[in-house]
Amino acid sequence: MRKTKVSWGPFVGRDSKREKMAGEHTRMLPKAAHEERKKQEAKGRGKLKTVAGKLLKAVASGKEAAEKAGGGDVAGNLLKMATSRKETEGETPAEETICGFIEQGKFFEACDHIYDLEHSGNDSVGKSESLYALLAGRMWTVVGEALSESGRMFLEPLQSVGESLKWEKQKEAEWLGSSQETESVSTWSPNFWRKDLEEKLIQYMTAQIPPFGSSSNADETALKQHLRQLETTFLPSLEHRSGFFKEAGLLVTYTHCCHASLSSHLSTLTDSNSFSFNQCLLVYEWGLKMYKSGSETCLRPRQTPQHSLSLGVQCLVWIILKTEEKLLAVARKEVGKALKEAFDIGKPPCADAAVIQILTEKTEAAWRVSESLSEKVEAACLEECLRFLESYENEVRSFLQLDVCSGICSSLRILENCCILRTVWHKLTYICSASTGQDVKVNGFLDRMEDEITEHFLQTVTSKVKGTMKEHFKKCDSGFDHILESLKQSFLAFGKKKTDAYEALVKAVNIIIITEYMQALLTTSRKPSSVQRRRIVSKIEEDHRMLQTVFKECLGPAAGPLKDPIKAILELIQASDAEGMKIALLPILKEFPDLRKEHLSAVLDIKDSLSREDRAALLKAFHNCRESETEANLPFPDTEVKPGKYGLCGCLCC
Repeated sequence: MRKTKVSWGPFVGRDSKREKMAGEHTRMLPKAAHEERKKQEAKGRGKLKTVAGKLLKAVASGKEAAEKAGGGDVAGNLLKMATSRKETEGETPAEETICGFIEQGKFFEACDHIYDLEHSGNDSVGKSESLYALLAGRMWTVVGEALSESGRMFLEPLQSVGESLKWEKQKEAEWLGSSQETESVSTWSPNFWRKDLEEKLIQYMTAQIPPFGSSSNADETALKQHLRQLETTFLPSLEHRSGFFKEAGLLVTYTHCCHASLSSHLSTLTDSNSFSFNQCLLVYEWGLKMYKSGSETCLRPRQTPQHSLSLGVQCLVWIILKTEEKLLAVARKEVGKALKEAFDIGKPPCADAAVIQILTEKTEAAWRVSESLSEKVEAACLEECLRFLESYENEVRSFLQLDVCSGICSSLRILENCCILRTVWHKLTYICSASTGQDVKVNGFLDRMEDEITEHFLQTVTSKVKGTMKEHFKKCDSGFDHILESLKQSFLAFGKKKTDAYEALVKAVNIIIITEYMQALLTTSRKPSSVQRRRIVSKIEEDHRMLQTVFKECLGPAAGPLKDPIKAILELIQASDAEGMKIALLPILKEFPDLRKEHLSAVLDIKDSLSREDRAALLKAFHNCRESETEANLPFPDTEVKPGKYGLCGCLCC
C-alpha cells in the first residue's frame, strides 16, 4: 500500500490551532474567561520561542557528540536530539530536566515536572505554558513517526503519549474536584491534547484513503472498485497499525478516528448532488455487508467491553443509517423528476408501463439488498407520487387560469394524463402497500383535475364552434370543417379510448356541435332566395356527412345511438310532396319533443317550392300531433326564432 506523508508542522507551534480549540472548549464560559485565556496564550507564545531557541542551541552543541555515540538511545535517535547538552545560559535546573525528558520521549515524566513548576510559585513568567506547548509538539511528532514508519521502534515514546493523556484526565478530574475555578480548567493547555491527537490521526487516515474520481464522472463499476479498495487495502492498513496504539493505551482514540475518517469519506461521497440512487444503494449494501460479515477489523475491535456496544458496530450502524437517509432522499428526487418529465403538459402522454416502472424499479433494486429497505423505498416513492399529484393539480389550475394554450389538444393531453395516472395508481395499489388515506387523496386529486379540465375543454369547444357557426351559412368556408378535423385528430390520438371518460367526452362534444349547428341553422336569414335555399341544403348535406364520419371514427359502434336532428331535417325538406313531409314530420315530433312551431317554420323556409297551402297544412299537422313538451338535453329548447317580415309563419306569400 502506498504511504502518504503528512505534514506534522502545524501541531508543533499550536498558535492558531490552540486558539481554535480553546474557543470550542470555552463556548459555555463567561467572556472574561475567554479574554484571560488569550492573555495566557500570548505569554506562552513568547516563552515558547525563548525555550525553543535555547533547545536549538543545545542541539547544535551536542550534535557532534551524538554522532560519535552512534545513536544507542532509541528516544535520542527518534527525536534526533543530542544526549549530552551543555548548560543553557539563564535556564534553571528544573527547565533543563523537563527539556531532557521531552528530548528522550519521556513525556509522562515531563508532565509531572511541568505541573510541579506550574504550581511551585516560581512560574511567574509563564514558562510552564511554553513547556506544555513544546511537550505537545514533541508528542505529535512521535505519533506522526509511529504512523508513517514502523511503529514498533516508537512504542515506548508512544506509550508515554498515552500515559500523558491519562495524566491530563486525572489532573483535570482533581482540579474540578477541588476549589479551582472552571475557567482555569478550560484554558489549561493539556486540556486540548486529546482533541489535537484526534485531529492528527484523522488527518493521517484521510490521506490514506484511496482516491476516487468525481462522483459526477464515476460510474457504478468505479464505485464498486473503490469500495473494494476500502475493504481490502485501507481498513487492513489501519488495522495493522492499531496494535501499536493498543499497547500504548490509545486504541479507543485510534478506533474513534478510524470511524470518523471512514464515515466522513462515505458521507462526502453520498452527499454529492450527482450521486444516483443506484450509487447510494451500493454504499448502503457495502456497509450492510461489513456489518453482517463480523470481520475483525478496527471497525469491530476484538475486545469490546461487555457494558457497551462495539464502537465498530456503532460506526457501521451510523454509516448505514446516514446512507439510508440519503438513499431515500435521492429516490424521492429521482421519482419526482421522472414523473414531472412523463406528465409534461406540453408533451405527448407516456405509457402506463413506463410510469409504473419509474415507481417500482427502485423498490425492486432495494429489495435485492434488504426487505426492510425495500419497504422504506416503496413508502418514499408513494409519498413522492402524492406530492407530484398535488403539484400537478396546481400546474393544471395555472394552465386553466392563464389559458396560455386554449387549444383542444393540450386539454385532451391533460385529461389523458389523468386517465393514465388513475390506471397507474390502481395497479400500484396491488403492487405496493398503499394506505387507504393515500388512496383517498389520489382519487380526490384526479377527480378534481378531471372535472376542471373537462369543463374547460367543453367550454373551449363551444366557443370555437359558436364562433365558426356565426357566418357558416353565409360563407363558402367558415372553418367548420377545420374544427371537425382538429377534433377528430385529437380524439384519435387519445390513448385511453376504451375508458368511460373518453366516450362520455366525445358524446358531450357531439351534443355541443349539434346544438350550435341547429342554433345557427334556425336563426339564419329568414328571406333566402331560391339559390340561397339550394346552397343551404347542399351545405347541410355536406356537413352531415362530415359529422357522421368524424364521430363514427372516434366512437365506433357507440356512435349509432347518437341523436341526429340534422338527418331528420334533411329528410323533411327533401321530401317530394306535402304528404311525404307529413310522414317525415312524425318521427321528428317523437324524437324531439322540444321542437316548437317557430322551429318548424324556420325549417320550412329552407324548403324550395313549398306552396302556401302545403305550408299551412304542415303547421296544422304539427299542432294536431304535438305531444306534451318535456325538457331534455336536445338542440331545440333554447333556440329562439324571431318572427319574419311576414309573420310567425315566415312564408313569402302571405
